[in-house]
Formats: sequence, structure tokens, C-alpha cells
Amino acid sequence: VQLQASGGGLVQAGGSLRLSCSASGRTFSSYVMGWFRQAPGKEREFVAAISRSGGTTYYADSVEGRFTISRDNTKNTVYLQLNSLKPEDTAVYYCAARSLSRSGSYYRASGYDYWGQGTLVTVSS
Repeated sequence: VQLQASGGGLVQAGGSLRLSCSASGRTFSSYVMGWFRQAPGKEREFVAAISRSGGTTYYADSVEGRFTISRDNTKNTVYLQLNSLKPEDTAVYYCAARSLSRSGSYYRASGYDYWGQGTLVTVSS
């Protein structure tokens, strides 16, 4: 599967953005989808994940209550709504897909098979 992330940009603290990640192929609904981010000089970190049906979501403590992950399997797209943004949310955001056969934690990058190219989110203070 190929993933294409979009929606990043420059926003003031307290503002909002919606990221999108579109996937190629006809098996999108078979993948758990995740969002990760990587700030300059830091390791890639988990942000959120969503189950195949969209019925279960997982969040990092740092974004719980501010970010919302969702998916539309009819459009082969996963979204990440970012609200109440803080300067420390500045990072390149990556979407990722986890296949049925993949093992490991949803919270680790190693638990995903496919990655998008990333979209930059910059939050000014």
C-alpha cells in the first residue's frame, strides 16, 4: 500500500489543523492505521492509532483530549484532527499502516509495515 499524507502547515498556538492520509489499493480496511511524529533532533514517536473498523482508537498521553484520529474506509483515508496546538507539537507527522500479519505494539514504529512521506506541522508561540 502507498500512503500520501497532507494537511500540514504553519499555525499559531491554540489553533487547529486536520491531517489526511490517503492510501492506494483496495484493502485499506484491512490495515490498522497510525500517526507518528518526529521533531528535529528527536526520535519518531507515537501519536495515535485506529483499528480496522475505526471502532477503537489509541492516543499518546501528550495528545489525548486534543487530537482525534478517524478513518473513512470508503475513501481509503485516515485523518488526524489537531486541536489546541502547542509549540511542542511542531514536527513532521507520518501516517503508517499495519498489516494483519504484523506483530508488535501499536505504539511502536516497528509495529507498522508502510509509511507515508510525512507532512510538516509548525506551531508558533
